[in-house]
Amino acid sequence: MHQDHLPFKSTGYFSSLICDYLDQKQELKAFYNRFPTLEHFEAQVKEKSLSNTTSATFRKTLVSVLEAQYATVETSALTRENIKALEATHTFTITTGHQLNLFTGPLYFLYKIVSAINLAKTLKATYPDFNFVPVYWMATEDHDFDEINYFNFKGKKIQWNRTASGAVGELSTEGLDKVLEVFARDLGPGHNAAFLKDTFEAAYLEHDTLADATRYLANTLFKVYGLVVIDANATELKRLFLPYMRKELFETTAFKAVDATSKALSQVSSQYKIQVNPRPINLFYITAGVRERIVEENGMFKVLHTTLTWTAATLEEELEKYPERFSPNVIMRPLYQEVVLPNLCYIGGGGELAYWMQLKSYFDTVGVTYPMLLLRNSALLHTEKQAKQLEKMEITPEDLFLKRDHFVNKKVRAISNIAIDFSEQQAHLKAQFKALYAVAEVTDASFLGAVKAQEVKQIQGLAYLEKRLLKAQKYKLKDQVARMTALQAELFPNESLQERNTNFAAFYLDHGPALIPALIAALNPLQQEFSILRL
Repeated sequence: MHQDHLPFKSTGYFSSLICDYLDQKQELKAFYNRFPTLEHFEAQVKEKSLSNTTSATFRKTLVSVLEAQYATVETSALTRENIKALEATHTFTITTGHQLNLFTGPLYFLYKIVSAINLAKTLKATYPDFNFVPVYWMATEDHDFDEINYFNFKGKKIQWNRTASGAVGELSTEGLDKVLEVFARDLGPGHNAAFLKDTFEAAYLEHDTLADATRYLANTLFKVYGLVVIDANATELKRLFLPYMRKELFETTAFKAVDATSKALSQVSSQYKIQVNPRPINLFYITAGVRERIVEENGMFKVLHTTLTWTAATLEEELEKYPERFSPNVIMRPLYQEVVLPNLCYIGGGGELAYWMQLKSYFDTVGVTYPMLLLRNSALLHTEKQAKQLEKMEITPEDLFLKRDHFVNKKVRAISNIAIDFSEQQAHLKAQFKALYAVAEVTDASFLGAVKAQEVKQIQGLAYLEKRLLKAQKYKLKDQVARMTALQAELFPNESLQERNTNFAAFYLDHGPALIPALIAALNPLQQEFSILRL
């Protein structure tokens, strides 16, 4: 597979915080533990090994939960070996997480998991005395149904229309047969189309809940690589996390630590966007069809939009008796993950890593090892036909990532048979006016304002002429412009990254079972560059 690479900062699609993190700016080092280089994993293993969360008790509980969740799942021998291996003190996880998007949602669902699989494989080759298990953490306790109830395929939004409340993992899959009918019509004939239809049907029509369906789907796509899928909405795992939830309820630990870290991060640069804001209590209460915030008012605790209330004493009794009813929010979920998994590294997108960096002091406060943070692989996939079109039109990878107007302007200037760049003339004008300023200063300084006004007027006039000429050339070259913008639109749907929009099914139709092995072979998670892959 032919591939090109661009630094993430050159794409224009990644925040200044993430670009500075990848550059390992000194000012950011207080907000993470170790940067994810191969040699740093040795120290991370040693630190995590000393954690009480990697004890035999924690490991046995984890394995017991996973074996129960996989009891009816037909998976690979490697995945079962990986689950069993988690009992051993020399086994660690490489984790990524994602929402339960319908039929995986956008492409980066695949890239996250491929990154975890490839990093685990690389670490095993480098540190053969240890085992490294790739884990996909399903966000089963999320309640943002509108974010996950669709996927984009062939320019259409294929959507699951229903009312929903509570944790999405517990949602019934009833009604997805209608979605399959719509999807199947657009798939067309062929073996690859049949696989996609059968996989959707087996996942969503033969499983009762969205969590079970998503586990089946991820397992189908990645079981050969030993991927372990976990649903952490389990009583036994919540019981391991109980001390941290108690501390959160009665000491507002996360709020104090995360708020201070967020302020410190903002002071490093005004360009850093704060991703999440902590609350005094960062736990939800969940029961059937309900996931609502827990709040404290005047010494009483209650669940918003319900009649549930407790005193501090009765709330502690509820927590001890029913830990599964307490659900971490976005602030506490990372801590929960690192408590119940023997994890070394979390792999996520730019937004995820940004909010993880708000959590470093929180982890330190509660005494849990902070994982290494790795930006997931990102890729732009294009066909051989598209590659030939790009070459013929002399469009470089750097050109493709330009915003539409800049892209068109640059290419029109490049293909035009006349010069549409008045920068030389502007420089000449400025030199002339520099001489006029000198004359004005030695004659009458009051003329300086008049000279300045004339300079501005003439520079603006040149800019206007350049804009008019460019517009005229765009019209004259409208056929070439249309072909170029159509090609860019194919690769950047809705003027956004392909990976944030397009579903994997669009590429599976053409490439079939070779698609995922090709991604596994091409994507190097430690390279930390944007990949442009020709399939």
